[in-house]
Amino acid sequence: MAPKKKCCTSKPRCKRCPIRLLAEGTLPPGYTVKKRRLVKAKKKKLALAA
Repeated sequence: MAPKKKCCTSKPRCKRCPIRLLAEGTLPPGYTVKKRRLVKAKKKKLALAA
């Protein structure tokens, strides 16, 4: 099942809650949770040592 776009803030987390999926480690790759919303994770830019 796909995660919801936003957490419903109920205390017993539902099966599709992004916060629950993040805690369990079953969130799809490329996604993360910020402020209870499902967002795409940005790729970190590597700084080259000069």
